[in-house]
Amino acid sequence: MRVQTSIETLSRHACFGGTVGFYRHEAHTTRCPMKFSVYVPPQVERHRLPVLYYLAGLTCNEETFMIKSGAQRLAAQLGLVLVAPDTSPRVRLPGDDASWDFGLGAGFYVDALQEPWASHYRMYSYLTEELPVVIGEHFPADTTRQGIFGHSMGGHGALTIALRNPSRYRSISAFAPIAAPMRCPWGEKAFGGYLGADRKLWEAYDATALVAKIPDARARPEILLDQGFGDQFLERQLHPHLFEAACRQAGYPLKLRYHRDYDHGYYFISTFMDDHLQHHRAALRRS
Repeated sequence: MRVQTSIETLSRHACFGGTVGFYRHEAHTTRCPMKFSVYVPPQVERHRLPVLYYLAGLTCNEETFMIKSGAQRLAAQLGLVLVAPDTSPRVRLPGDDASWDFGLGAGFYVDALQEPWASHYRMYSYLTEELPVVIGEHFPADTTRQGIFGHSMGGHGALTIALRNPSRYRSISAFAPIAAPMRCPWGEKAFGGYLGADRKLWEAYDATALVAKIPDARARPEILLDQGFGDQFLERQLHPHLFEAACRQAGYPLKLRYHRDYDHGYYFISTFMDDHLQHHRAALRRS
């Protein structure tokens, strides 16, 4: 008989008839304490609800989405459980804070292969295997109806996780994702450090490389992707045009929307958050 994992409640706050909570637990995947936040809408008094995971970007943590996105109002109306994990383990390792785009706050949602990172930086396995079990055990979430989205580094994570696990995640979207990390400075730095020099190993975490290899692409759920033309990282780091081309060639359904003036921050994200929640709710209702 499986023993239920324990979690520690750090704080809980009433919000739009539901609650925002911040939690911590001992994660066996990352071999360290991990934090996450959950919004539980008011409808949980009646039945379990679809769950939507949000992956945040570089330097962010489990608080960023809940504080800045403005997602709780519509999630309360739609009946969506929202989950936001931390962006990396918080174990102190040599050089983990030498730069803002690698190490602490920059786990890139991969399972590291290089030491010292391999012992703890297993964010892919944590998100796909361990955290959903914790959510299912402790919250009124229907884990057979899961969606995933994210921003920047988290948009990269959401795309790659969903593309690799189509039976687990029924809906996908992203805000300004790092869409081709093998071909940008952020991705090359992270993948080289966490995965090593063999670029073939990097392909498992590159959305543009992954979508090109999907045999049943036309049957997959549509991806919603929003990108601002005022984004300071668009040309050098994000490359949505490469992902768009790969989707077109594979026949993968993609709705890529560009927006004049919008930059890379949460003013942009909060502006289009309602569209993303509606996108996920429609797909999760059908699943």
